[in-house]
Amino acid sequence: MPPKDPCQKQACAIQTCLQANKYVESMCEDVLREMRRCCQSLSADRVSVCCSGFSRDQNITKNQTTTL
Repeated sequence: MPPKDPCQKQACAIQTCLQANKYVESMCEDVLREMRRCCQSLSADRVSVCCSGFSRDQNITKNQTTTL
């Protein structure tokens, strides 16, 4: 069995939030921010398929918006 993706919890939280908010990303900024944090916290040897759409060097700011 492959190891659990280290950012899977955050990825699932994004999907849940988006579904609950009719896919309005601005309503899910907090969970998107947590996903970015998770992706940025991974060392170079740890891989997360869930992070494939997030840039590792992206700055995290409170008002930042990113499309998935």
